Amino acid sequence: MPSNQELCKAIAHRITTSPQKRITFAEYMDMVLYHPQTGYYSTKALKLGKEGDFFTSVHLGADFGELLAVQFFQMWEILGQPVPFSLVEMGAGQGLLALDLLKYIKQQYPDFFNALDYVIVEKSSVLREEQQQQLREFSVRWFNLEEIPTHSVTGCFFSNELVDALPVHQFVLQEGRLQEIFVTTQEEGTGNREQGAGSREQGAGNREHSKIPVSTSIPVASFVEVADTPSTVKLEEYFELVGINISSYADGYRSEVNLAALDWLSLVAERLQRGYLLTIDYGYPASRYYNPMRSQGTLQCYYNHQRHNDPYINIGTQDITTHVDFTTLERWGDRCGLDKVGFTKQALFLMALGLGERIAALSYTEQPISQLLHRRDVLHQLLDPLGIGGFGVLVQAKGLTKQEATQPLKGLSVPEQMQIS
Repeated sequence: MPSNQELCKAIAHRITTSPQKRITFAEYMDMVLYHPQTGYYSTKALKLGKEGDFFTSVHLGADFGELLAVQFFQMWEILGQPVPFSLVEMGAGQGLLALDLLKYIKQQYPDFFNALDYVIVEKSSVLREEQQQQLREFSVRWFNLEEIPTHSVTGCFFSNELVDALPVHQFVLQEGRLQEIFVTTQEEGTGNREQGAGSREQGAGNREHSKIPVSTSIPVASFVEVADTPSTVKLEEYFELVGINISSYADGYRSEVNLAALDWLSLVAERLQRGYLLTIDYGYPASRYYNPMRSQGTLQCYYNHQRHNDPYINIGTQDITTHVDFTTLERWGDRCGLDKVGFTKQALFLMALGLGERIAALSYTEQPISQLLHRRDVLHQLLDPLGIGGFGVLVQAKGLTKQEATQPLKGLSVPEQMQIS
């Protein structure tokens, strides 16, 4: 698939007009994914799911959204049934999850539905238009995160596979020093990006679950990489936050740092007056993310459900993603006034909310065998520990009373099917 030439020109212009004729990888990734006219999420975002480059839990049917609705209803009850209760979805994709949630809440929890203020935070104008079309029968409001007044939300902010798509800084260790990866043009650079031999260990996720060979010389079209002194001291401060002595790692060790996730978390915490933040994504704790054996980071690209590790081809026509460092979200959240409520895997979270009962009910359903098998396959995909069932679910809270904070969330409890009598 050829690159978007207009986007390539825009990136090249940004580089050539920059003081040092280069930009950080984070700037490059931000333009590739979020350029308002030619970025990936402005041109290909409507083609997700089976017809696109990857799928999420939402594309497997309404069960994911309906089970999340069970959790949101309990949160509303714990907070004393406030009116309004704001449900703020950040990065709503095609609007399918919002549609599943609102339909189910209206049907099953009418009082909760009447108290609900559904808000979507969406950067892509193309996706906003699609969401507005999908949700035209419901009352939904759209904002940028910065537009939401501080300390104004009582309810729950939530995201599903948002943090993994935030732009990241990349770094490499050279002579024991952390050097940042910058992107420049072919004329300014050296021609090819060099990476150490070996393999990348891939973790749980519907986008990663195997070991992929790493090429030692990858064509990078008109963009190349150079390593130099970091653009910000925040990169080294990041490792102090998570307790990783990165300077002790071997030369050639390469990975990424998601500083945008810290900014995002700060903004959410400032806007949340009382309630919860629920983050669902694939990732690791910092000790596993920055394991010395994972020497080439977690960055992956997706095109037509095929993955590779070269972000300099298919520019603007493929997705770029990295795993999430959940340790950072917990520790930075604590600094922002967000208390950790709990962390679990998506499979356990959904089982505790009733997915097991849905699977068991299939035995009593009168449907053609082909439909039953398809339904069973869909539900089991939500549990697959090597796929989306292995995603992390992090719940944080702010402003809860002592009594509210002691009430356990249903999704974080041990599923009945897994309790030992």
